[in-house]
Amino acid sequence: MEPEIAALASTAGTTIVTLMATDAWQRLRDGITALWRRGQADRADAVAAELDAGREELLAASASGAADLEGDLQAEWQGRVRRLLTVQPERAEELRLLLEEFAPPPETAPSVTQHATASGSARVYQAGRDQHVSER
Repeated sequence: MEPEIAALASTAGTTIVTLMATDAWQRLRDGITALWRRGQADRADAVAAELDAGREELLAASASGAADLEGDLQAEWQGRVRRLLTVQPERAEELRLLLEEFAPPPETAPSVTQHATASGSARVYQAGRDQHVSER
């Protein structure tokens, strides 16, 4: 289950930091705090405070143009989530469901239409060779 936990923790770290500067932040923060409350109740209040502090740091860094903090915060939260899930793997499904609430809707592939018109002659380029082809 370790690779699964690592992948889920990576997704969680990215999602947490990505949503720190959005309107969805409070809902995600509450969900992450609740997850900790069920898993490690004695750490839940500290986790909530650390989430808030991370958000404030990120917003201040964004305002000043410092972009490298985002990666640091993602790694930090990835590690925290991984440690929680390693100790309490039963929280993995709860976290997965929480993250699904914030996943972007699946993109619909754009439709591509091509139109071709044949002419009496054309050039064919193949492996560096230029050949002239004409219809007969």
